[in-house]
Amino acid sequence: METFLGLDYPTWWFLVVGGLFSGYAILDGFDFGAGAWHLFLKKENSRRIALNAVGPVWDGNEVWLVIGGGALFAGFPVMYATMFSSLYVPFMLFLVFIIFRAISIEFRGKEPMLWWRNLWDVSYSVSSIMLAFLLGVVLGNVLQGIAIGENYQYQGGVLFEFLNPYALMTGFTTLSLFMAHGAIFLLLKTEGRLFAKLTRLLKRGMIFFMVSFAVTTLYTLIYIPHLSDDFKSNPALFVIPLLTFLSIANVPRLAEKRRYKSAFLFSSLTIAFLLVLVAVELYPVLLRSSIDPQYNIDIYNAASSTKSLQIMMVIVAIGTPLVLFYTIFVYKTFWGKVKLDETSY
Repeated sequence: METFLGLDYPTWWFLVVGGLFSGYAILDGFDFGAGAWHLFLKKENSRRIALNAVGPVWDGNEVWLVIGGGALFAGFPVMYATMFSSLYVPFMLFLVFIIFRAISIEFRGKEPMLWWRNLWDVSYSVSSIMLAFLLGVVLGNVLQGIAIGENYQYQGGVLFEFLNPYALMTGFTTLSLFMAHGAIFLLLKTEGRLFAKLTRLLKRGMIFFMVSFAVTTLYTLIYIPHLSDDFKSNPALFVIPLLTFLSIANVPRLAEKRRYKSAFLFSSLTIAFLLVLVAVELYPVLLRSSIDPQYNIDIYNAASSTKSLQIMMVIVAIGTPLVLFYTIFVYKTFWGKVKLDETSY
């Protein structure tokens, strides 16, 4: 098998897809989290400020999801097909909620009536909560294993099999992590009484995350032992969970000192480290069969041809700097506290 810098091309594409979804989780994670807190803000002005904090960036953040999905389809078409047919219901729900979230942001300020704005506030917040939760549910199913049989066909139930206990736990853990991440972002964008309220909400969000993370981690170690096999066989890998725990511990410490820029950096690193943990636990498997390991989908039996991966690596080398430049430019342009004017949501 051909290699580049010592790694085969399926492994390179595994890293590319992982990097894209990590970027998406960090960027869209904070605006999902900000939306999840929306109904906790009672005043009209507070809700408008929170909405305008994510207003300039939420649609750009979703570019990472589009690119990540495209990279997954192009590089690992077998995995893409099996995963979407296996988890059809949560992915369709995700699509519905992402549409409602977008129209809630755009429609809310179009009419002055109180009932109108309350309607779209509820739609925006519920959609944000469900999007974060569904991402965790999908991740939980991928980690636990899916009923994949011969020819990589899904053999499980259609409707509610994806709502298993472990998927629910990872769903709540993801939601709580994004809520803490989103609260820190809002603290960077607000001031005054809203800022003071968000400091209290952040404490609740951190408690929610710590409890959810502890329960999910304990359940994983006891009931899903295959996820820790690589760490047991290679103790050097324990540096990754160590860095993860240190990153998590740093978030409330920095928040207590009101160093919210640093806290946001470490909440971003926490998301990245957790996804690195996922990658290490899975590699080289992409989708684990809960029926028989011979039906596992890995980076080799799911990959496109080597030539295709080589061509797409060139495209990645050209496109990634452009996406990064655009992202940095947008965030630099709209950095600072939110000030409402006649053009605001």
